[in-house]
Amino acid sequence: MKHITIFILTLFTAFSFAQEKEQLMALKKANNYVYEGNTLVNEDDFVSAEMAYRKAISEQPTSVAGIYNLGNSYYKKGNYEEALYRHQQAAENAESKAEKHKAFHNIGNILMQNKKCKEAVEAYKSALRNNPADDETRYNLGLAKECAEQQKDQNKDDENKDNKDENKDQEKKENEDNKDKEGEDKDNKKDEGDEDKKEGDDKKDDEGKPKDEKEDKGKGEDDKKKEQQKPKPQPGQLSPQQIKSLLEAMNNQEKKVQEKMNAEKQKGVKVKTEKDW
Repeated sequence: MKHITIFILTLFTAFSFAQEKEQLMALKKANNYVYEGNTLVNEDDFVSAEMAYRKAISEQPTSVAGIYNLGNSYYKKGNYEEALYRHQQAAENAESKAEKHKAFHNIGNILMQNKKCKEAVEAYKSALRNNPADDETRYNLGLAKECAEQQKDQNKDDENKDNKDENKDQEKKENEDNKDKEGEDKDNKKDEGDEDKKEGDDKKDDEGKPKDEKEDKGKGEDDKKKEQQKPKPQPGQLSPQQIKSLLEAMNNQEKKVQEKMNAEKQKGVKVKTEKDW
């Protein structure tokens, strides 16, 4: 039993040693690829350098040097989006403060290039937490803060401008609505004036004179003509009306006389008491 235990421990030790040796070999290869990539970058051969760094990452996926330098190569080519992604990877895989400081410092630089000053301030602060003595990071932090303040003021100005433009548009719309309303009121007044004028014209004749006045005037003239046509009484003569009144008076008088005569005749006649056969 004791021999079996020793054998197992020996195998485990050998396996661990082999695994450790394999990791050391992978690390060595990764470092060699990183070195190759650095040389190619110095020769401005970014395409070949990128391939070398990718090989380093393939040999050791957590190789901070390979990831970090690949991010730098992207940065130098102006591919800031890919450079930011690789440096964020480096910051996550970094084990030492020095590695984290470099990664966050470069992240701040990339964000400044992308005009994201507020985010850059936070990146530089993270870098200084890992290396407070780095004056370059501190200087870049000051620039990022100033840039962030300028962007903040610019955003306020843009908001105020947008509000002013919105108020102007609203005021313009209200003015247009008021003009339209005034135009409608004028049209209504004009229509009312036209109706009044038409009504007034209907009351006037072709000569522009009021019809009622003309009719009244016409009636007055007709009455006047009729009065003129009536025979006027001459001096010493009776008028037709006077003659008519006299005739009526005479007839009445004659009627009264006749009634009186008939009454006297009735008094002389005797009433019969018996009937004749």
